[in-house]
Order: sequence, then C-alpha cells, then structure tokens
Amino acid sequence: MEWSKEYSPAYTVLKVRLDPGEELWSQPGAMMLIRGSVEVGTESGGLGSALLRRLVGGESFFLNRFRAESPAEIWLVPNLPGDIEALELRGDEWVVQDTSYLAHHGDLKVSARFRGIRGLVAEGELFWLSVRGTGTLWVNSYGAIDRVEVPAGERITVDNYHFVAMPADTEYRVRKLGGMKTLFFGGEGLVIEVEGPAVLYLQTRTLPQLVAEIARRLPGSK
Repeated sequence: MEWSKEYSPAYTVLKVRLDPGEELWSQPGAMMLIRGSVEVGTESGGLGSALLRRLVGGESFFLNRFRAESPAEIWLVPNLPGDIEALELRGDEWVVQDTSYLAHHGDLKVSARFRGIRGLVAEGELFWLSVRGTGTLWVNSYGAIDRVEVPAGERITVDNYHFVAMPADTEYRVRKLGGMKTLFFGGEGLVIEVEGPAVLYLQTRTLPQLVAEIARRLPGSK
C-alpha cells in the first residue's frame, strides 16, 4: 500500500494505491475514483455497534470495503472542505470524532465508543469512534488540521466541536466554558479540558457555525 494527498489543506484528495489482495476501508460516500479491478462491499463495524447507534438516534455505522483484484488506485474525499491527516497505529487505540473518520488500511477495528454522561453532555449523543490495532488511519477535518502537543503538567481547554482525534488513554473531562449566560449567548459552550502529556488533532472550523451562517441567510429567517 502506498498513499499520497493532493490539494491540501482546503480541498484535499487522498490517493491510495493497493496491490492485489490488499483492502482499504472508508466512510460511505467518500469514493471519488477507482482505477483497476476492485471489489466493493459495505459492512458494519460490528452488527451490535450498527444497531446500537441506530437505536440511540445516531447515524448507522457502516464502512465501504475496497479489495484490489489487480494493482489498483482509489481516490477518497471528505464530505466537507478541509485537510486529511494519517495516523500510524501500532497496537494502540485512538478516539475519533464521528465526522472525522475517513478511511483505514491494515489490521484496525473501528467501533462505536461509549462515552457515558460526558459524551451525552458534550454533543447530545453517547458515542465517538474507537479505532484500535495496527495500520494506517486517515482522519479529515473541516478546515485545516492542527497537531497540538500538551506537555506533562499543562492543561488546555478545547472547544468540543473543534476536536478531531486523540489517543484513547488521554486524560480529559467535559465542562461548560463560563456560566449559563456564556453557554447560551456568548458563542461558546461545552469544552474538553485535556491534561498533558497528550497529543490532540484539532480542526480550524466547525460545522455548527457553518449551519448557523447558512440559516441566517435563508428566506424567512430573522
């Protein structure tokens, strides 16, 4: 497997080259182009995970599988304008925002990750994605991706919607930024407080802000 990316950071395209027998997994709808003979299928990240996400009101969790039957090339694009970053996993586990998972290659398992009350408070749902094993994981952002290193003893505060990915063993908690007035009128809400040592991947734009700007300009909006 070889890969490259082009048109970064605004409209990035991921190009993956596979040898016969190799497989690539991606989020549904990400495929832009296929060269060569490729078998395409759709599978769940575990039947229980797919059903559970549907029951709690989240999107059903399915992945597209591309298996090369000849030397092949597959181009993938995120559903929002932004960048793509590759994370190399070596038997560890990462937590990824649902909308930031793009694709993976290798012996990786992708599943829903229960976050308990912290997840419910943070985003109105109970799950992030858990990716663990050995292989390459590609994450995407809305806007640019920034890799932030937090040294031991330091604590940083990150807006909940700017989060892209972090190691699963990261020490964090979810809280409000300021009081209720700030939550409803100050343009800031719930945040993730991370304690170092840690590595975070963040995105420079957020989808709720885009939705709000579009809604303000729709006919009949006030």
